[in-house]
Amino acid sequence: MTDTLAKLFGSAARVKLLRLFLFNPREAITASEAAAHARVNVVSARREVASFAAIGLIKRTAHANSIRYTLNPDFRYLAALQGLLLNSPARATDLEKRLKGAGGLKMIIMAGVFVGDWDGRLDLLVVGDRMNERILRNRVRVLEAELGKEIRYAAMSTQDFFYRLNMSDKLLRDVLDYPHSIAFDRLNIGLT
Repeated sequence: MTDTLAKLFGSAARVKLLRLFLFNPREAITASEAAAHARVNVVSARREVASFAAIGLIKRTAHANSIRYTLNPDFRYLAALQGLLLNSPARATDLEKRLKGAGGLKMIIMAGVFVGDWDGRLDLLVVGDRMNERILRNRVRVLEAELGKEIRYAAMSTQDFFYRLNMSDKLLRDVLDYPHSIAFDRLNIGLT
């Protein structure tokens, strides 16, 4: 998916920097910090940041000894860009493949940033048995690098999931009572 977007937007660096600003709307960062976070060279980052500022996507503010940039919440095409670059439906189809080696997956629920809720408590809930936390964490880190945003996730066993579901656990309620999307479901318990 990133290759298609890179062709559409002209460069992989531009896509990475767009995601960085779009999915971290409250962060004020310098062009050098943006280059480090997005893993692009500083010259490309400065050029792209200048063009984002010129069209009004980001705002420029002076701090102590540096110029910092933040996302402009009033940018006309903000929601459309966020939807395009997040591309939740495409992510749902490959999340199971991406996380498969982390254990016996039973359910994956996308919430938070995946459904446009930037202030949600959790972005990804993974239910499975014999989960390898290290492998899961590494797979989530790869996804974070592509999105340009830290993903808040929780993993639990099937038994723990059912226990929490029956107890109306606050974490599960925070996911299931608000916008979410089930990307993978082997439990077939009728959640929507």
